[in-house]
Amino acid sequence: MLFQRDFSGQIDELELITDAYVLDVLRGIEAHQSEIDPVIQERAEGWHISRLHSVDRSLLRLAIYELYYRKDIPPEVVINEAVELAKRYGTEKSPAFVNAILDRVLKEKVSI
Repeated sequence: MLFQRDFSGQIDELELITDAYVLDVLRGIEAHQSEIDPVIQERAEGWHISRLHSVDRSLLRLAIYELYYRKDIPPEVVINEAVELAKRYGTEKSPAFVNAILDRVLKEKVSI
């Protein structure tokens, strides 16, 4: 759904989503994107966030939202899930890239 929003600027049929976690995450990322994107940008050395692969950008937004705003999910689980999704949906280089960014975020975690 984040990937869809990245292309169209909206999520079709958001009102049909009944899973509370999914709704929380989608609304949370939307509400905090102006805080999340600079976290990505500062750690994606040499890459502007708009130039990142859309899957990578979406996964990083999701994981950073969870790291900062979902205290009920252990950071190791957040990173592992993001890397696994990158393996499944990203490019050949996505898993290593996503892991490196999230590892830096976790080590340098500052308030946003």
